[in-house]
Amino acid sequence: MARPVNTFVEGDNLDVLAGLPAASYDLIYIDPPYNTGSDFAYADDFKGDRGAGLRGRHQAWLAMMRPRIEAGRRVLADTGALFVSIDDHEVAHLRLLLDEVYGEQNFLAQVVVNLNPKGRQLGGGFATFHEYVLVYAKDARRCVLDASSPDLVVEADFPLVADDGRRYRRLPLRNTNKKFNPLTAPTLHFAIWGDPTTGAVRTVPFAGAVEIKPVFGDGSPAVWRWSRPRIDERPDDLVCRVVRGAQGERVDVFQRDWRHPGTRRKKLRTIWLAEEIGSTDTAVAELKEVVGHLFESPKPTGLVRRILDTMPPDARVLDYFAGSGTTGHAVVLANAADGGRRTCLSINHAEPVRPGSNADLAGFRTVADITRARLRAVDPSLVER
Repeated sequence: MARPVNTFVEGDNLDVLAGLPAASYDLIYIDPPYNTGSDFAYADDFKGDRGAGLRGRHQAWLAMMRPRIEAGRRVLADTGALFVSIDDHEVAHLRLLLDEVYGEQNFLAQVVVNLNPKGRQLGGGFATFHEYVLVYAKDARRCVLDASSPDLVVEADFPLVADDGRRYRRLPLRNTNKKFNPLTAPTLHFAIWGDPTTGAVRTVPFAGAVEIKPVFGDGSPAVWRWSRPRIDERPDDLVCRVVRGAQGERVDVFQRDWRHPGTRRKKLRTIWLAEEIGSTDTAVAELKEVVGHLFESPKPTGLVRRILDTMPPDARVLDYFAGSGTTGHAVVLANAADGGRRTCLSINHAEPVRPGSNADLAGFRTVADITRARLRAVDPSLVER
């Protein structure tokens, strides 16, 4: 029997997390309250003094978050990763908390996310147009996260075209990192032969070829990135040509790095643009199409899908600040796109909607009701427990 894709639990996430098995989820994404001045929906006995100004609010927010971060770590698999959305109000405090709970050595990235391309125009000061996503591994040595994406690979990255129509780019066969040299990698310092007229490259002399040794631009000895056996296995993926360096013209060898559509991935940068992942405006439109205009600042599914793409396609996903249900929606879309078998548990508190808000006028009593409605709309097989 196929396992359900989406499961929803209404309740205080701290209570729900306590009942989950240890190490039972591969990926956690949460979008907790940003502490912008409103009371929190959770009935904890906060130690922070809310009346003590900003310091008191930071203390109260951390008192709410700490047990939930600790409980989340307990249910995260040893090979798993945590992603947390946050803004400037608490990013510094949250980073310190995550360093303490997860270990500073397991910090992977602080990503800047451009969710408001126009910038906030109300109020004084700068037109802020970004938030953050903090990324931590349970154990960086074992984490299976792949910080790359096939969506970033574009035709322009491969400007050359072979006779058979395949696109490629040239990469130096020489290792450009000076840490790798004849002293540190002696087996990779050897001569090969190439004909700059035809471009042919071999590990043994042939008619028309010249001897080529790896050197840096200043003429000092270098090493190749490939071994002799690998060059022998893939000679057609190499080409030699005349180049001009600091010491004048010389013959060098390059790898034909093929595009391979559908399989190539490109490393994720630490700034994610709205044109790549969507914006708050597109997120509002997504939610409106499914259940109506009920949230002012939901997260776009494109943001969560980029996060999902860093983990295996059968990842068990957990979102214990589910909000409008973006994560569960994104899991449905990701599975449909790549045939994955991801599952998602969404947890949301029965926080009352604001009186007079769009959600209130639409008949929703709590934020959890909105989560449930969205997940039901995108996944009719939704399981509640």
